[in-house]
Amino acid sequence: MSVKPIQILMVEDNPDDVLLTREALKDAKVRCSLNVVEDGVQALEYLNKQGEYGDATRPDIIFLDLNLPRKDGREVLEEIKADETLRSIPVVVLTTSESPEDIAQAYNSYVNCYITKPVDFDKFIKVVKYVEEFWFTIVKLPKA
Repeated sequence: MSVKPIQILMVEDNPDDVLLTREALKDAKVRCSLNVVEDGVQALEYLNKQGEYGDATRPDIIFLDLNLPRKDGREVLEEIKADETLRSIPVVVLTTSESPEDIAQAYNSYVNCYITKPVDFDKFIKVVKYVEEFWFTIVKLPKA
């Protein structure tokens, strides 16, 4: 029986962080399809299958940076969790911000998990492995 790859939507404007995430997922041997958008407007277009994202695959999980151009991650999170069709998608904030205000606001907006990105590659790989194990081995997710 073939297991379908995990569909991950990464909302990240820093190409270095995208590359680091790709490498960490590859190194962690996560069988996934990583789709990347660079800002909050694109994220919502992707999730709502609008414009160039008309044939987008519904993600199993969203990795969301907070500090994004055009529409920041805080606004994106609020819109996702306010939408009946999207709110069941787990959202993992993956950001450099350690601000207590950002953490509190994210949880008040019903984020599923808040992770501060480690700068060290080996630590980042560990974080990705933990995220993968928790969300895709331990947790039962709803079927889309």
